[in-house]
Amino acid sequence: MSALKGGPAAMAAVGCTALVLIATAVTGGSVDEADSLPGGDAMGLNVEAIPAEYRDWVIQAGKLCADAPAALIAAQIEAESNWNPRAGSHAGAQGIAQFIPSTWATWGVDADSDGDADVWSPPDAIMTQARYDCYLADEVRRYKILGVENRQLMLAAYNAGPFAVAQAGGIPINGETEIYVPKIIQLMQKYSAALDETSGPFGARVIASAKRWLGTPYSWGGGSISGPTYGFAQGAGTKGFDCSSLVQYAVYHASGGKILLPRTSQVQVGEGKAVARKDLRPGDVIGFQLSGSAAGYDHIGIYVGGGQFIHAPRTGQTVSYARLTDGYYASRPQTIRRYG
Repeated sequence: MSALKGGPAAMAAVGCTALVLIATAVTGGSVDEADSLPGGDAMGLNVEAIPAEYRDWVIQAGKLCADAPAALIAAQIEAESNWNPRAGSHAGAQGIAQFIPSTWATWGVDADSDGDADVWSPPDAIMTQARYDCYLADEVRRYKILGVENRQLMLAAYNAGPFAVAQAGGIPINGETEIYVPKIIQLMQKYSAALDETSGPFGARVIASAKRWLGTPYSWGGGSISGPTYGFAQGAGTKGFDCSSLVQYAVYHASGGKILLPRTSQVQVGEGKAVARKDLRPGDVIGFQLSGSAAGYDHIGIYVGGGQFIHAPRTGQTVSYARLTDGYYASRPQTIRRYG
């Protein structure tokens, strides 16, 4: 909960075309398209990190919208009250999710069906937190702010209020919100459990992280380290990845969050270690010049072995495999990078 007046206390870029926009991500996901994983996120949920008496409610809350998965709900609660259902603040915030009375009066729900929407009741507060998060995610999405993930804007709005986010054109710098947002994003790692992306050699983990999204639509400008998102321009109506966001996601999760690549393919190919073609191995990343030298390496994919790579190809297609011997790719200049 924030001591700021506007919080709950009161109410990318493209990497698969020649165009490079300076942005780390674009918008967040749909509020009704959560994954089927616990918590509705690209990562699983580390239920053991959540106090046992709150686990079921956190999981249920994490299913309300894709922008606020269970791991985020849990991380936010830790940041707000450290799981103390009787927490209070000098600004008048109350309960495990730290709402002040005026905000609670608007958003409070009776989640445990005891006939009372009670800010001191963890079930009521946790479900209200998720409800409010989802509202804020939709609200800040309307602002069309580039360069910041919608999820981060949602958290900023929870802390400082949506009006403050709109005024700042991003995360407000006020001595609190700019600390609050990354703190929760970092805490999400504590409450997240990777699926099959954390064991084995680094290259195998990169491949596993990408393979989980096979069949996901290509979305120009879509995708982030959190998973598929809506893109912009021709990708505005499609939730998915473009080529560089898929690579960014895979490397980020394979590294346990330690390697955050730039957002575009043209810049990604300047990171890591250059690899000769004869030394190519699974998990290496291959950049292609599909549109001529002026566009730089405007496409990128992940080598999986057997002469194949996984990538997000182009609008109208999905994350899939392709062969390096395919004439379309074989005839283009290529560069190989290794990040782990």
